Amino acid sequence: MKTCLRNSFLSLLMFSCSKDDQLPKQPDPIVNVVPVDDPAIESTVGFFLDNWRPKTFTAPAYTDENVPDAAGATVTLDASSVITRIPGAIFGQNANTWMGVPTTRAQTDIRNLDPHILRFPGGNLSNNYFWNAGQDEPPADLPEFYVDKDGKKQKASWVYGRTDHNWEVTLDSYYALLQQTNSLGMISVNYGYARYSTAANPVANAAHLAADWVRYDNGRTKYWEIGNEHYGDWQGGYRIDLSTNKDGQPEIITGELYGKHVQVFVDSMKKAARDIGKTIFVGAVAYENLAEAWDSQTTKTWNAGMFKAISNKADFYVVHNYFTPYDQNSDASVVFNSALTQGEKMMNFIKQQIQTYGAAPKPIALTEWNMWAKDSKQQVSNVSGLFAVIVQAEALKNKYGMAARWDLLNGWDNGNDHGLFSNGDEGGGIPKWTPRPSFYYMYYFQKLLGDRLVPTMVSGTSASAIKAYGSTYSSGQSNVTLINTSGAVQVVEVKFKNFNAGKRFYWYTLEGENDNGEFSRKVRINGSGSNAVAGGPSDYETIKSRSASTSKGIKVTVPARGGVFVVIDKP
Repeated sequence: MKTCLRNSFLSLLMFSCSKDDQLPKQPDPIVNVVPVDDPAIESTVGFFLDNWRPKTFTAPAYTDENVPDAAGATVTLDASSVITRIPGAIFGQNANTWMGVPTTRAQTDIRNLDPHILRFPGGNLSNNYFWNAGQDEPPADLPEFYVDKDGKKQKASWVYGRTDHNWEVTLDSYYALLQQTNSLGMISVNYGYARYSTAANPVANAAHLAADWVRYDNGRTKYWEIGNEHYGDWQGGYRIDLSTNKDGQPEIITGELYGKHVQVFVDSMKKAARDIGKTIFVGAVAYENLAEAWDSQTTKTWNAGMFKAISNKADFYVVHNYFTPYDQNSDASVVFNSALTQGEKMMNFIKQQIQTYGAAPKPIALTEWNMWAKDSKQQVSNVSGLFAVIVQAEALKNKYGMAARWDLLNGWDNGNDHGLFSNGDEGGGIPKWTPRPSFYYMYYFQKLLGDRLVPTMVSGTSASAIKAYGSTYSSGQSNVTLINTSGAVQVVEVKFKNFNAGKRFYWYTLEGENDNGEFSRKVRINGSGSNAVAGGPSDYETIKSRSASTSKGIKVTVPARGGVFVVIDKP
């Protein structure tokens, strides 16, 4: 047994040892943890926190792992303050009518994902949707033709809530999906009908249709939107045929007109809710960014007209964002940078618009988000999974009340496919409803996330590569999500303020493979993957966590363009 020689300065009670006899690294000193109060609820979050519940961490089954020796970046989780309690509505998803009824396995996957909210029936499709109509049984006041943005007449087509098409979702099937996945609904009602209806009072007809839906819904849905992106010339009702209109509406919509119409919808829908003893919240559509020079006059003046004309009738404001530059073949760095910057930029813009036009502050709901990046299979890739986590984390950081990814299932289009699940049309033997990488990233992000977001700071030689988001649990543990945006492996050490680590920490490592350059279509979880050409492991629910003692520090290896989701136990 090796021994140390006592130093002659006995009064200092110190020992001098050779290099080989140095004691192991000691854990960080115990700190006096100070209780922290939750901040006041931000107006941009508001009632979306009504369903907040404290979260308890239960240690998973694990395999012991070694801790790396040295780290190039240090993340300090600061539990001395709280950014926000975490609203479950941030993890929302968009359902649509054309996806068909999910398989039993897909229902389980969606339930495991725990989206909290499933928006329906679609985007622009909501402006052609008649919830109570049978197949090919439209209301009598619908035109045979609608007018496109250029004034050309096009044969009108409608979508029916009581469809008999086996590839579509009926309204009642949507309600069943909510129940099967433990989700709440968010419904976008048909506003376009208030524009193109040939009735004497089209606005009253459309508002009545929406109010009847509220009655039929009978409290199953709390959140309702008046239409979709109506500032855009691609939306139903943007331009109407003046020869069939009977209430003197302008040919092209304005924000002011929409705002006035929203008042009618809100009054009708809220009365319907009161009549059945239910409470609902109704949202109005805002434009999310400073308009470009090439935008239409409607887009440029939308917020000015809408915020003034709405007379504060709406309960929340709706924005959409497809973060990356439009129609570009963006590389991974552009995708990551867009996710990191656009959420804050959009929130600041909307808050400024609300103030400029004298509107009341309300919760902000990002009811559609994804990316425009295309032609390198970005949307179906491992990078899309990292992008999804960053968007959700930044939405929390910037205090959105709600966010919903577009969408559960779409169409392949050579990889330009927003679907979280495969539509079964991409080839390579991938069945319909196969989860894509984004599914796994969002699943583990929420699974390991606590119930309060707290600040993090990143330092060190490789700090620029690492993005970190911290949280704490009401049960006493802490969590950190680590995203590596670089093409090189990084080692990260986690430190704390106002938190004492327990004896053990747990983590899951997600990463792509080498099948498609920067944009792998596959994901591996703690080394487990899939033999298919795309997707991830089917046993993701039961994959064991990695774990190690905290005695040598809390350090993990973050793969290139990968993520690590960590929970540190309490003392």
